[in-house]
Amino acid sequence: MAGRGMVATSQPLASGVGLEILRRGGSAVDAAIAANAALGLMEPTGCGIGGDLFAIVWAESQRKLFGLNASGRSPLGMTRSHLDDLNLAQIPQSGPLSVSVPGAVDGWFELHARFGELSMREILQPVIGYAREGFPVSEIIAGYWAADVERLGALPGLTEVFAPTGRAPAAGDTFRNPRLSEAYELIAADGRHAFYDGPIAAEIVAIVRAQGGFLSLEDLGAHASEWVDPVASNYRGYDVWELPPNGQGIAVLQMLNLLEGFDLGTLQWGSAEHLHLLVEAKKLAFEDRARHYADPAFADVPVAALIGKDYAAERRRLICQDAVLTEPSWGDPRALDAGDTVYLAAADAAGNMVSLIQSNYRGMGSGVVARRFGFGLQNRGEAFSLEHGHPNAYAPGKRPFHTIIPGFVTRDGNPVMAFGVMGAAMQPQGQVQVLSNIVDFGMNAQEAGDAPRVRHDGSSEPTGGRIRGGGTVCLESGFPDATPAGLTRLGHVVGRPDAGEGGFGGYQAIMRDSERRLYLGASESRKDGCASGF
Repeated sequence: MAGRGMVATSQPLASGVGLEILRRGGSAVDAAIAANAALGLMEPTGCGIGGDLFAIVWAESQRKLFGLNASGRSPLGMTRSHLDDLNLAQIPQSGPLSVSVPGAVDGWFELHARFGELSMREILQPVIGYAREGFPVSEIIAGYWAADVERLGALPGLTEVFAPTGRAPAAGDTFRNPRLSEAYELIAADGRHAFYDGPIAAEIVAIVRAQGGFLSLEDLGAHASEWVDPVASNYRGYDVWELPPNGQGIAVLQMLNLLEGFDLGTLQWGSAEHLHLLVEAKKLAFEDRARHYADPAFADVPVAALIGKDYAAERRRLICQDAVLTEPSWGDPRALDAGDTVYLAAADAAGNMVSLIQSNYRGMGSGVVARRFGFGLQNRGEAFSLEHGHPNAYAPGKRPFHTIIPGFVTRDGNPVMAFGVMGAAMQPQGQVQVLSNIVDFGMNAQEAGDAPRVRHDGSSEPTGGRIRGGGTVCLESGFPDATPAGLTRLGHVVGRPDAGEGGFGGYQAIMRDSERRLYLGASESRKDGCASGF
């Protein structure tokens, strides 16, 4: 708890960097940018300037939320016919074909132009020092780091940058990245120009093209973030805010709308009956996610209808409290009316709050590394579908489906919480469970994140593929002993706790107690991070 400012991230030193910026008089946005830059150095397994960014900002002076979509687009020179000629079922997870324009740096400057107080040089100065002098790698990140180096180490330049001694740094080892400090110096001095038109852009294009990719200086120079209006649905008196597609945030709102028809608070928390409803709501929302979520510049995404209460009421009829949906399909909302990431939150003394999420997609991303400047490039292009006619089908200059989603909660027009859960398809599931823990079961922000989670795998995907047999339910340890057997009796397939990708997420949150002028920060034990305030 703190009264003047707070930062919550998945790496304690990054939280400290953000807090330092707040102490220097920076805004919540300044602190968020600084913390994000620090995470790009300290947690390259989840984020970096080669990736994309999304944010929701509460501006206290205007009493309003602002949304930023800083995701990049596919290369204009990579045609669909080229991919068809390769006879691919899906864009590869690694390598140059999966690289789209990195949007994070432009996102920093868009946020800073509107809400920043300090100069970008002041904001980036602490992390530039860490990049040059080094920092001790934290334990959980070290495990992911080793796995990524093993998986991607054969690609040119990756071990040179991220395993310069010949192996990934172990927990407690000091890691330095002076090449990244040079990139940050250029960005601090020359702004976004250094990244999208200057020497960093030239390095990105040269590296991608040398490996057979298509990203061009034209692609980078044309990139622009987009300010968007967050969308909301009310859940038992709380307005929950997400960004519209090309991300998956509205899946949270769809799930909450479905669950609102059941009195969850009367059920035993963690019982089979409780988790069954969470899983069934997820299945239905994810069918719509697979069919309808895409770049709205290329597809007609019926957002208002999808998050509408009438549509939820119709879809809710498909949920049976004593049987399992084995092969649900997407709905037609118009009929009623005609993946590894870092999440961070920051708040300042003026009452401004930031919910920010940033990612390379899978770990270190594509494995394509801008060696001169010490960072890797994302593999977001993998998230396109290659099914002709699909709303998320690949096209040049298009933003792929995105998994990363910042969340925000208000009540009666007042800010309540900036929060997020990392972990690919776990993100909507995790956000819903955290919110339900708070609203339905009376947990505080820390309890809500630490509580064991359920994850459903096997839904239909925006990249193609259909659900079969109802998918698999995975449980963390800590649920009542009777829960797995109860889920099996209902018809669920209960899998191993570590099955699937994305784990059980990683949660950070900052709640605001406006009456007592107090921030309450939460950071869970699934990550290395902490919430810090003053």
